[in-house]
Amino acid sequence: MFDHFPKPASAGSAAALAMAASLFLLPAPASADALSEAAGNYRIDSSSKINFKVDQVGGGGINGSFGSYSGSFKIDGNNVSKSNVSITLYAKSVAAQQARITDFLRSDAVFDVANHPEITFRSTSVTRISDDEARIDGVLTARGKSRKAQFEATVGKRNGKAISFRVTGSIYRSPYGMDVGTPVYSNVVQFDMTLNGTRK
Repeated sequence: MFDHFPKPASAGSAAALAMAASLFLLPAPASADALSEAAGNYRIDSSSKINFKVDQVGGGGINGSFGSYSGSFKIDGNNVSKSNVSITLYAKSVAAQQARITDFLRSDAVFDVANHPEITFRSTSVTRISDDEARIDGVLTARGKSRKAQFEATVGKRNGKAISFRVTGSIYRSPYGMDVGTPVYSNVVQFDMTLNGTRK
């Protein structure tokens, strides 16, 4: 008549049940906090890639890159918003898929490398988006004109001494006096960069 009551658990099964229950009580492992763990001061390496693209109506557009640059960034592990980045692109190092396009980009119609040899970006604020992403606001200066600019950075490879970021963002070229070719060529320059940093 008492068959419907559960039988007492054996010592072995009781221990197994206790272990299973304890698993549900353990705190979930914290997600990797890539930005905080990578705190430090870094120099931007020459292995980085600074690529950009300008779309063209009915065509392939212009794909270019900068081969010479310098800069540094700081990641504040306690408060990512106190991080900063500074980078200088050397305009004469700009290159495209064809020599004639490279010459055009270096001319006074676009980067005017003879009179404006440097393009600079200096951050003014860093806003965390997720554990491994941040939005970077700052000032971009080209052809002697300075305008606000915004980029997004995502942590890539990292170890104790080095870190890599993919940095993307779009810039309107007309405020810098580089609107030649519009509207056939887009007014928007799309940057897609890989910044490799080595801890100082």
